[in-house]
Amino acid sequence: MAAERAPLVLHAGQIVVADWRGDAVPKEPNKLRPAVVVEEDGLFAPGYPSTILVPLTEDAALAIPDLSVAIVPTTENGCAKPCWAVSHLVATTSKARLRATQSRIAREQLALIRRQIALAIGIAM
Repeated sequence: MAAERAPLVLHAGQIVVADWRGDAVPKEPNKLRPAVVVEEDGLFAPGYPSTILVPLTEDAALAIPDLSVAIVPTTENGCAKPCWAVSHLVATTSKARLRATQSRIAREQLALIRRQIALAIGIAM
């Protein structure tokens, strides 16, 4: 019998690596990509199988100005190059596709991403 894995515990603002390879359709992510956890800590029980993410990209063409947050490399976020959190590409992803990191974005960046998600889905904040 296989040993049970402990639930993957993630925190808002944490950067993870999402494995979106294999079943994407055209124009959807289809590779390993860093992403930011945007769901509120404690929203779901630790064993809940999915989490809410916003992908990070180095492709400036995907960064719609009012719907993206620039992420400049810092020791806290661990980014090697400037990139953007593309808030309009918010997605719920299985935790089985994720690898946690110790990296995280600033609280102010997380708050801005959440406001942009609300804007993208028509909720005024």
